[in-house]
Amino acid sequence: MVAAASVVTVVGTVTGMIAALDDGRGSDQARPEVTHVPSRVPLPAVPSPAPSPSRTARTPTAVPTKRIPTVSPTRTERKQRTTTVSSRLYRHPDSQVLDWVRANPGDPRTALIESRIADRPAAVWFADYSPDTVAARVRAVTAGAAAQARVPVLVPYAVPDRDCGGASQGGAPDLPAYDGWIDAFARGLGSGEVIVILEPDSIAQSDCLRGADRAARFASLARAGRVLKAANPRARVYYDAGHSGWNPPAQQAALLKQAGAAASDGIFSNVSNFRTTADEIAYDRQVLDALGGPASLGAVIDTSRNGNGAPPDGQWCDPAGRKIGRAPTLATGEPRIDAYLWVKLPGESDGCKGAAGTFTPSYAYDLARGPSSSS
Repeated sequence: MVAAASVVTVVGTVTGMIAALDDGRGSDQARPEVTHVPSRVPLPAVPSPAPSPSRTARTPTAVPTKRIPTVSPTRTERKQRTTTVSSRLYRHPDSQVLDWVRANPGDPRTALIESRIADRPAAVWFADYSPDTVAARVRAVTAGAAAQARVPVLVPYAVPDRDCGGASQGGAPDLPAYDGWIDAFARGLGSGEVIVILEPDSIAQSDCLRGADRAARFASLARAGRVLKAANPRARVYYDAGHSGWNPPAQQAALLKQAGAAASDGIFSNVSNFRTTADEIAYDRQVLDALGGPASLGAVIDTSRNGNGAPPDGQWCDPAGRKIGRAPTLATGEPRIDAYLWVKLPGESDGCKGAAGTFTPSYAYDLARGPSSSS
């Protein structure tokens, strides 16, 4: 992701990582489907602040960006954060990478992919508009996590005009329908701890909407946060902050404030992107400072593929030389950084090393090999 924090490619239906989809096996089943892929724009880039004249026009205006100071962890901290997985985060038992590992026990790449990717907890995406079954499918995930006393990460991804009509277009037909879908989603949350990554790209990539449409989307997102929290007060709801190479912190904070993020649990950044954890920490803190709200507001960062940072040539599609980043954990040791999460599952292709949205073992193996040089 680049100008867009995260884009999901449509392969039959839209989703990412592990996707809980209604595939005909029954509404209580969660199934893997497709991936979450970066948008086709160079890094770094900032979308034009003016409303897009066309919903298909997605080329951002590249502008010089001021380097954000980095926060460099010690060597010991870095080692701990890349190897220790919190036992409290939930690993869903059904995913494309797990399917591949189970089907290929003799492949020389299997052991590494299993230990460094398949065994890590990752997000579960709900990206198809299926209001009649979404509550049961969310409940299947949250109940499975509760049975293990672990915390699931859920990604509702069905807002109308998703991805500004790009590769991941789709979602609910309109905002009233979306509001109803969120109501159903919330009914599946249960009463245990849960992390909700609310609608990747919905705020950072809202420039394609006209003023009234943007305001209406933000009102629905604010409502969504209230509904989710009312359904389960232990749910932690995070709003889209893009990433450190996109909107300036003050601009992103202003958008977040309009969408009700100051009344939530905080923000998320770097979904499906490659920005270093240090850059995201600095950026997220600046966004939180500008956002205001309670001191308890925090940030979560997608570290699934940022081990070597963003590629210098701006490549977005399965760029070479990338590595997995810090392991998912709820214990970051960083003030105001609530978690490092794997929202995008390493090895699910952006469309260059394999078919978009599919697990590609050669890509997964490249990501998993060797220590990351930066995180």
